[in-house]
Amino acid sequence: MNRELNLAVVTVSDKAKKSIQSNHPWVFEQEVLNVEGNYENGDLVDVFSLKNKYLGSGFISEKSKIRIRIISRNANDRFDDAFYERRLRHAWEYRKTVMQSDITNCRIIFGEADFFPGLTVDRFNNFLVTQTLSLGIEKIKHKLFPMLIRILREDGQIIDGLYERNDVAIRELEGLDQNKGWFLCEELPTAPKTAFTQICENGITYDVDVENGQKTGFFLDQKYNRLAISKLTQGKHVLDCFTHTGSFGLNAAKGGAERVVSVDISESAIAMAEKNAKANHLNVEYRCCDVFDLLDELIKSRSKEFDFIILDPPAFTKSRETVRNATKGYKEINTKAMKLLPRGGYLATCSCSHFMNEGLFKQMLHDAAEDAAVQLRQIAVYHQAWDHPILWNVPETNYLKFFIFQVV
Repeated sequence: MNRELNLAVVTVSDKAKKSIQSNHPWVFEQEVLNVEGNYENGDLVDVFSLKNKYLGSGFISEKSKIRIRIISRNANDRFDDAFYERRLRHAWEYRKTVMQSDITNCRIIFGEADFFPGLTVDRFNNFLVTQTLSLGIEKIKHKLFPMLIRILREDGQIIDGLYERNDVAIRELEGLDQNKGWFLCEELPTAPKTAFTQICENGITYDVDVENGQKTGFFLDQKYNRLAISKLTQGKHVLDCFTHTGSFGLNAAKGGAERVVSVDISESAIAMAEKNAKANHLNVEYRCCDVFDLLDELIKSRSKEFDFIILDPPAFTKSRETVRNATKGYKEINTKAMKLLPRGGYLATCSCSHFMNEGLFKQMLHDAAEDAAVQLRQIAVYHQAWDHPILWNVPETNYLKFFIFQVV
């Protein structure tokens, strides 16, 4: 074992030991029993069991309930530049393999799934967009980001800017300020003149605003779910709910839908969706209204307008404490959609919250179908796109559930 690093030693409970040995990277506040040695908040520390067995090394964060985020269980790792470069190269090579022609718009780093806890890096054409949610990564980003830019450029990729989207409240749980802006370094000494770029996904082009768009600018995780929808919508009358920038509706239109109506409560989202539809010469109708209210109105009027409904709501829950209320919300919109569809109609429905796990989501759908007095014929089940890999021992990485049914 390499002890030359002289890291502080943290002794953890048997519960934490079991979790780490099963390859989950988090040690919670109440699982830390003792700390020996000097360290600064955000530094790497060694983690040991009560029986003085080395369990791993990770970033310590004194203000977070996730007190330590393990990044390695190899006692011989040195955590030098070569270590981090190797990790970044592994992540990039993985994306090249699984994304192939979609490599210019994909998630390059997916936090714990790529062994960079709390770090997201998305690529939108010539821009990288990062979100740093852990103190440990914040302290080393000055070397990670230039390193990643060099790796991509060496592989012939054009990178003109890196924008940090750290304007999220969750950073405060780590004692970090919210901020956003261009990251400047030797590789990128000046900020681009615009925060807009353009991507092409499934043959559809989108303008992406990395400065003000939701999350990091565009939701990449539904890429192949949108493609699946496009293969089923030929001749259909589609209602696309919670459309955001219009992506599901645009894919439905590109797939040959007879009519597409896309709905969102956000005026700015509708404006962007209309712009995307016009740029792609696709015929989509847009309505700015509350989806719940619209579904009620359509049911009340006994509308027969739609035979395909897409439900892509925002996460109704971001904690275990609100799962019960979230389940009610999911059930309400799914029951309404099932009642509205004719027999033989199609429903695509999803949840993007990992707290609403697949078992809970399936039970909710079962209950909704029972209330709507219909049966569900399952066509397909999908998860997030392959650039958002799922680690089986880290359930937090498995968050997107996407089901397609025929209502019979």
